[in-house]
Amino acid sequence: MPKKVFSDYYNGCCNATFWPLFHSMPDRATFQADKWEAYREVNREFARLTVEAVKRLRESHPDSVPLVWLHDYHMMLAANTIREKCDELNMPIKMAFFLHIPFPSWDIMRLFPWDDELLQGVLGCDSIGFHIDDNCLNFIDCCQRRLGCRVDRQQMLVEHNSRTISINPLPISIPYERFVQLAEKAPKVVKNNPQEQLLLGVDRLDYTKGLVHRIRAFETLLEKHPELKEKVTFLQVAVPSRTDVKEYQELKEELDQLIGKINGQFSTPNWSPIRYIYGCVSQDQLAAFYRDSSVAVVTPLRDGMNLVAKEFVACRTGEPGVLILSPFAGAGISMHEALHVNPYETNEFSDTIYRALTMPKDEREMRMKQLRRRERDHDVNFWLRNFLKTVDCLSDVDKSQVSGRFPMGEEDFSEFLGSYVTESTRLALLLDYDGTLAPIAPHPDLAQMPAETRRVLERLAHMPDVNIAIISGRSLANVRSMVGIDEITYAGNHGFDIVHPDGTMFMHPVPHEYETQLELLKERLQEVCVDGAWIENKGSCITFHYREVPGDKVAAITSRAQDLFNEVGIKLYQSHRAFEARPPVTWNKGRAAIYILRTLFGLDWCDRVSTIFAGDDKTDEDAMRALQGMAVTFRITRSQNLRSAATHRLPSTDAVLAMLKWIERRLGSRLPAVPNGIRSRTASMSSNTGSRSPSNKSPPHSPKSLSRSSSLQSPEPNKQVMMINEMEYQQYLTKHKPSRPSSTSPPRSPSRSTV
Repeated sequence: MPKKVFSDYYNGCCNATFWPLFHSMPDRATFQADKWEAYREVNREFARLTVEAVKRLRESHPDSVPLVWLHDYHMMLAANTIREKCDELNMPIKMAFFLHIPFPSWDIMRLFPWDDELLQGVLGCDSIGFHIDDNCLNFIDCCQRRLGCRVDRQQMLVEHNSRTISINPLPISIPYERFVQLAEKAPKVVKNNPQEQLLLGVDRLDYTKGLVHRIRAFETLLEKHPELKEKVTFLQVAVPSRTDVKEYQELKEELDQLIGKINGQFSTPNWSPIRYIYGCVSQDQLAAFYRDSSVAVVTPLRDGMNLVAKEFVACRTGEPGVLILSPFAGAGISMHEALHVNPYETNEFSDTIYRALTMPKDEREMRMKQLRRRERDHDVNFWLRNFLKTVDCLSDVDKSQVSGRFPMGEEDFSEFLGSYVTESTRLALLLDYDGTLAPIAPHPDLAQMPAETRRVLERLAHMPDVNIAIISGRSLANVRSMVGIDEITYAGNHGFDIVHPDGTMFMHPVPHEYETQLELLKERLQEVCVDGAWIENKGSCITFHYREVPGDKVAAITSRAQDLFNEVGIKLYQSHRAFEARPPVTWNKGRAAIYILRTLFGLDWCDRVSTIFAGDDKTDEDAMRALQGMAVTFRITRSQNLRSAATHRLPSTDAVLAMLKWIERRLGSRLPAVPNGIRSRTASMSSNTGSRSPSNKSPPHSPKSLSRSSSLQSPEPNKQVMMINEMEYQQYLTKHKPSRPSSTSPPRSPSRSTV
């Protein structure tokens, strides 16, 4: 092609128009008729050469039907020309198209002046593939609204010119085993010290990759956590791209200045916070970076798939790492176990990086295990075979049936639990109490669970292979009395106290200094226990309630209470019209949920049980984040602007009851529980450590829980836990019961620091 024509085609139309437009950045796109004409001309030339190749193939294989597979936004007009020429020559062909970048929504696509011609050019194929469902639906919507095509969104079909074209979500992948081999042979990455943690970013230098947002989030991290200096280094690899384009030159200059500023501000004589590589690296070196970094940060502002995330996972052959992933990358749809973060939210971004750096090893292992398994099974060969199925090019299989987008209805649980909970499912049901099982009430004692909800829970508790746990902010004794079902696990004080149906208990230790501060806080808060405000003593936690305080006095009372928390030195946690004091330890509902699941089903519980969690409070978000990608979670809320890590949202406690009834009907064909009705935690365990199967109704064996009278071997080595028999615990409570207990507070629990 003439140099100017090719430049107008590649730089003028593909990169200056389609690239920003399809990445939902229309303000960066330019629309010029001469550049569009160059695009047409180059596509016609591609089509002419393709027809010549088809002719040669027909001559050597006269009985075959050739497949023409077009790729990406550079050749969106070639299909119609190829089909017309082949029809004239009486040469039957099959045609497919795959787009490697996102496809925009109708309100963006309609900005392109020649959108109708472009859409019809793509529709010249028999099968069209995109990375994710959203892109498929965007394309179908554009075909219907711009071209007036008949469409079927459920089956993802478009009818155009008396032809039916299938639209398929086909997420591309990587040669998984090849990256595993590279990682095993790659040299080690040199670090400043053995304890240094590496954050890794690998990207083309492009405005869609969010490099500036990423570096600013790292700067915020260092400002928030100065203790990370000389302990964390950000390694950013930026591969040069389109260096002759002004926008990319300006991006490089901005990135260079920002990195220089941060290194100048935070560097020490032996350490610089950012190592910046502007250039290409070998595959061996890249595999070493993937393998030896602690955290990979893959946070594009918009991306088709982003295979860096998958390559990082494949190379984790040693220590488990953590993947931080933008929801705006196609990979974010399937890589559920990654930590998802909006790159535009700098503070949240920095907090997510800190969470990744401090994530416990057991959680890292669980998340990375699931990620690696999925990418190993769904590698590039899996993608290729699935694409060839859509055009009937595999003789050993039928054409795959592609389902439409997964619909979400708040009360239609068959839609989003039907494939997750089956008649043979081993189910773990983790539930909050206030606002989830029982409506929020003016006083905690008035928050009664509906009788119907209790009856459904009791029936579920008696079903084989259904384990229920109530995880509440109430004290352990209080939540047990409010629910009143013996066959389930209870966790009080946000998971600091846990008791199983067989009486085995877990009590998380708390610092002695905190206990002293807590006693002082109780005394100081008495001065604001007026006009309906009161203190709920829950042992290692207390809650200052102001639900019943008149509206005109709330501000004064809560302001003074906040000051008292600050003066004593205890962090304040906001709850439903209440302030809470909790021990300053790394323990919350999320860690408690993981502990309960591991205790019930073993270390690999994620492989052996389907888990559902439901809660309504900010404290429940800890569990939703911890279980993200490993369970279906529900947030009970009516707020329209609430941010949540939950999988789905429910409007009320009535919807929770509807969910429990649906689960009961779903599992209703099972046999009843043991005759005496008492569910022992260890009795539900099987010595078989194999994988789940419908015929094996018992959970896998997990480390045996111990009482004082049993062996002193810890169920989890090196874990600071305390397990005692419930009878001994009640005797201990009686012995240490305060002489003047508060009428509104349960008996005080034993001191964790002295036990």
